[in-house]
Amino acid sequence: MFRATILTLYPEMFPGPLGLSLSGDALARGLWGLETRNIRDHGLGRHRAVDDTPAGGGPGMVIRADVLAAAVDAIAQTEDVRPRLLMSPRGRPLTQKRVRRLAEGPGVIIVCGRFEGVDERVIAARGLEEVSIGDYVLSGGEIAAIVTIDACVRLIPGVMGKNASGEEESFESGLLEYPHYTRPREWEGQSIPDILLSGDHAKIARWRHEEALRLTRERRPDLLDK
Repeated sequence: MFRATILTLYPEMFPGPLGLSLSGDALARGLWGLETRNIRDHGLGRHRAVDDTPAGGGPGMVIRADVLAAAVDAIAQTEDVRPRLLMSPRGRPLTQKRVRRLAEGPGVIIVCGRFEGVDERVIAARGLEEVSIGDYVLSGGEIAAIVTIDACVRLIPGVMGKNASGEEESFESGLLEYPHYTRPREWEGQSIPDILLSGDHAKIARWRHEEALRLTRERRPDLLDK
């Protein structure tokens, strides 16, 4: 079973959206598991301190290597082969291909950074893989962790209503997804394309592919370059 363990300073942020809709239903049915661990449980002193000032000066605070390593060590036993991810804007971009590989595995251990980041030494020492969900900065890694888990969970067998539901979505074929339409046939002077009502499945498939190419060319030409 896919298991997600989250290391965070804000465990109350979970399950959040993961407890609703497809992922929430799948969680209730036992198709995947979610566990949160508070990094502050391994903090130092009476106040459970988890951070300190940056070496060399500068603004903000940095999560200490000893504290975060203790939190990771408390769950990542030698037999736990799950990838250890650190949500970070400087990480490798999360792609649908990577999501699919994760979804097919035993699950993930996700570290949610805060403040200015985490001590660089713990990243290498505990084998953390830095992952980014986009070229922007969030207040912390929790929202990015939710995005990552949601993308994985929906691919677990039995979560989506039809196994084919995810096969034609954006990025699965390297293209953006084609446009969708449904009733009513006429809406504010706009009609559903006639070809979608023709019943000719070969022509419909060709039209959808051509539309996917068009949208990708217009919006994400970098995907065509790949």
